Amino acid sequence: MKNLLSFAFVFFFGIGLVVAQNTENTIPAVNVKSTEGLTVSTASFSNDGKPIIISFWATWCKPCLKELKAISEDYEEWQDSTGVKLIAISIDDARNSSRVLPVVNTFGWEFEVYLDKNQDFKRAMNVNNVPHTFLINGEGKIVYQHTSYTEGDEVELYEKVKKIAAGESLD
Repeated sequence: MKNLLSFAFVFFFGIGLVVAQNTENTIPAVNVKSTEGLTVSTASFSNDGKPIIISFWATWCKPCLKELKAISEDYEEWQDSTGVKLIAISIDDARNSSRVLPVVNTFGWEFEVYLDKNQDFKRAMNVNNVPHTFLINGEGKIVYQHTSYTEGDEVELYEKVKKIAAGESLD
């Protein structure tokens, strides 16, 4: 009986912690690698109170590449008008991670790219499939997310970025 009560306490207490984490909607602190090989904590991701887009992708994922390429084409304009920062998180494993930098260079991406080889950040953000894109407001709260990509999704994302940058709600 004592073991059952202990289990029940841990079980319910654990659920409370998970619910609390999910209701905060903030970026969890996980270590990723920069394309230069430096370890970076995701807790350090910031943008001086301006929006951040975090996009999980992989070199083998065609919709991922299409989405990031589409955003990249207008990224400078997005930055000029909203101050948004794009952070691309590659989930390529150790076998495929050597392909990340050539892809970044081929497309000429000017945004931050990090490697999540062990997929710790992916798990912490509850990402099941790529592409998976998050929009974070100036207070560090996740205010929007979408999975998959179809042409034009970047336009909808930009409209949401503009609202967040203007201090408006997405509701």
